[in-house]
Amino acid sequence: MSTTPTPASALAPAALHRLVREGKAPRLLDVRTPGEFRTAHIPGSYNVPLDTLREHRSELLTHLDEDVVLVCRSGARATQAEKALAEAGLPNLRVLEGGIVAWEAAGAPVNRGPERWDMERQVRLVAGSIVLATGLVGVFVPGAHLIGTAIGAGLTYAAVSNSCTMGVLLSKLPYNRGPRPDIRTVIAGLRSTP
Repeated sequence: MSTTPTPASALAPAALHRLVREGKAPRLLDVRTPGEFRTAHIPGSYNVPLDTLREHRSELLTHLDEDVVLVCRSGARATQAEKALAEAGLPNLRVLEGGIVAWEAAGAPVNRGPERWDMERQVRLVAGSIVLATGLVGVFVPGAHLIGTAIGAGLTYAAVSNSCTMGVLLSKLPYNRGPRPDIRTVIAGLRSTP
């Protein structure tokens, strides 16, 4: 059994929790969707969805002059955000190892909002429903099962490339968007925090 090596930029939840307790918390940028952020987030973190971060990274750079820890559900989007900010010239970036899932598993504090399904669960529901429906319809309509085959191919590609087109599309639904953080509001918050 092989394990994926932990990147040098990863920060374990226990280490981050210790920094927070000691009053030495770095800037915490949560790059999940606003809906995911509202459901559960680390106290003191700022919601800057990945697409917003990519679009406004040059504006954010001038307000991120100290250590920054990037947070997402499990670490994949935070790693993408780390790459985008590093390419823009921001040093001192870390990714919360295992994301908010590992943070919660470590028993660290979380601010909770209205409960909603996380993106991974929504993708499984939609993909499974499409495969099931096209499999059943395929009994009566020749070729309908190919839609399910295409979904399977897309999920395989998503796993290999560590990206998810279906997740991106689902994140655009009103249920997942929630109130989109305005970049001016995010920057104002970053300025006001010591």
